[in-house]
Amino acid sequence: MGIQVTELTEMQREIVSTVRSFIEKDVIPVADEMEHKDEFPEAIVEQMKEMGLFGLNIPEEYGGIGESLTTYALCVVELARGWMSLSGVLNTHFMGNYLIGKFGTDEQKEKYLPKMATGEIRAALAMSEPEAGSDVQAIRTKAIKDGDDYVINGQKMWLTNGLRSGIVMTLVKTNTEIDPPHKGMSMLIVEKEAGVAKPSPGLDVGKNIEKMGYKGVETTEMTFSDYRCPTSQLLGTEEGKGFRQVLDGIEIGRVNVAARAVGVSTRAFEEAIKYSQERKAFGKPICEHQAIQMHIADMGTKLEAARLMLMQAAAKKDAGERSDLEAGMAKLFASEACHDITLAALRVHGGYGYSKEFTVERLYRDAPFLLIGEGTSEIQKQVIARRLLEKYKI
Repeated sequence: MGIQVTELTEMQREIVSTVRSFIEKDVIPVADEMEHKDEFPEAIVEQMKEMGLFGLNIPEEYGGIGESLTTYALCVVELARGWMSLSGVLNTHFMGNYLIGKFGTDEQKEKYLPKMATGEIRAALAMSEPEAGSDVQAIRTKAIKDGDDYVINGQKMWLTNGLRSGIVMTLVKTNTEIDPPHKGMSMLIVEKEAGVAKPSPGLDVGKNIEKMGYKGVETTEMTFSDYRCPTSQLLGTEEGKGFRQVLDGIEIGRVNVAARAVGVSTRAFEEAIKYSQERKAFGKPICEHQAIQMHIADMGTKLEAARLMLMQAAAKKDAGERSDLEAGMAKLFASEACHDITLAALRVHGGYGYSKEFTVERLYRDAPFLLIGEGTSEIQKQVIARRLLEKYKI
């Protein structure tokens, strides 16, 4: 049971089919073992580069494929179906591509996008901090002008691709006096040497943070101590635009999380429905027992609804329309559904679902991350409620 591709372009069908074949052949056979080892999938990422996935959304003039958010979302579903961590390698890179492509100067686009399209340079996003997650305006990292440089001080948390990235899209405060605080925020393109823990004076990439799930992909801290960054690395031409820029990028991120949830849910559903037909209890396959059928019906229905909400949110963003409501709804529903579906799949497997020998155990540990990443479910509900009250104001 996968994403239906009947109304896609020939190019989209070809891309999705290629990614699906790659996942079946090169990822599914090794994903469980690599995840348990918490091993970065170096060889798989090299294949993803060769396939052009790092430049999927980058315009052709910069060496990319120039495809839509919908195409990207469909690819993320396939990647997450194989191993969710692979979609993590792409997500912050995709957001970096998007931010530079939409808000960057011509010079910044020409400098970074061609190398990002090939995956030669990969991007990370530094937004969250130890004391600031969902409350983005509470960030403390400062970038104070000193001649032709910004001097940056502060600490960032939860950087996916933090070590191996070549650029880090970093949200900072360039004006600490202005009120409201978001008007004093800017985005800097911080360059660094990939794979090096202390790439330059004043910049320190912390060790990989150990997590319950979402393994194989690195998640790091990053500390700035009087780190000097040229003022030319300001995203765009004006200070004070960073909050709006990052919120725009988060809309993309929420579609990504919804797509990951659909991918993980799809795999959990597939594993459960297959197992239910193979496993026998009380003289017949367990799929013939009503209790198991209730789980299968719930899983299939929630998965289909999540898939449709994902496609709606991606299509609206592709059309250039405001899509924070749809993206928030898709992220909320799909991530909550994924949690329910993976738990139901574990229940269908019985005791084997709790064993590391079965894929469903990994899927169950990955699912909670989706409830938190790119804004918790509680934050999504606030965003959704505000937009609904705005939309239907009497």
